[in-house]
Amino acid sequence: MTQNLLQELQKHPFVGDFKPEQVSRLAEIATQVHFDSGQVIFHEGEAFGIFYLLSEGMVALELEMPEHVMRVQTLYPGDEFNWSALLPNAGKYFQARALMPATALAFNADDLRKSFKVDPEFGLDFMVRLLSVVAERLRATRVQLVDMYSPVAKRAGT
Repeated sequence: MTQNLLQELQKHPFVGDFKPEQVSRLAEIATQVHFDSGQVIFHEGEAFGIFYLLSEGMVALELEMPEHVMRVQTLYPGDEFNWSALLPNAGKYFQARALMPATALAFNADDLRKSFKVDPEFGLDFMVRLLSVVAERLRATRVQLVDMYSPVAKRAGT
């Protein structure tokens, strides 16, 4: 099974700059998971220690509001989600929901952190790559807020 996971992992853009031995290390701790359409993967605020690399399908990152849910970003194959799993004792910043049947590679955050201690260079490479994910989430949230509150958008009737 690890060979199949390795092949799947090698296709994912997140690991594109990693060394082959780093990708192999990730494959050793990966599991493949499936989500049904409409399935909530985790709720905002939950302590949930799994990091995902999306292989198939679409996942929405959403903010849960009292009367509705606001989509912040739609993720596609090649994207990653639940970066906050790597922060000890941190709750989720968004809700994740499968928009269609989806498949992802899942990584237990405790296992990832242990592998970083064994190979600090790998840990640094992983965390630097992860920071780009965080930056993208911030950009997407900013775009949503600008779109919602922009005077131009209000004049256009949106």
